[in-house]
Amino acid sequence: MTDWTQGPGHETNSYRRHNATVRRGLRGLIARNNDWQVCGEANDGREAVQRTRELHPDVLVLDLAMPGMNGFDTARELTKVEPGVQILLCTVQLSTYVVKEAEKMGIPGAVSKSKVSQITEGIAALLRHERFYCWPNN
Repeated sequence: MTDWTQGPGHETNSYRRHNATVRRGLRGLIARNNDWQVCGEANDGREAVQRTRELHPDVLVLDLAMPGMNGFDTARELTKVEPGVQILLCTVQLSTYVVKEAEKMGIPGAVSKSKVSQITEGIAALLRHERFYCWPNN
């Protein structure tokens, strides 16, 4: 599932998660910021790529574990079709390997899905075009 958010000076922010409960939680989290508006969703990596082409988001919060294409594969495809999109990789499986792989791929952010503040801080940082990586045990 991917949702896109609009804010002042920013076309869109978005997040990706196939689990409906988590999706609702992330949607609510993003909606708490009055400057952001969720404006779209996708059910898997391929649909996230398609919807990104349509919506041109500024930030995409992308789950590492997705049906079809995983977060890394989706990010790789997204950088081809929408090179300016800022991707925040969000996962319960945050590890040193995941963060280093995200950095190596040029994904500007990686956070733990279980730490809510990391998600909102990550979105805000990426909207400022800053990198935002949370290392395991931080």
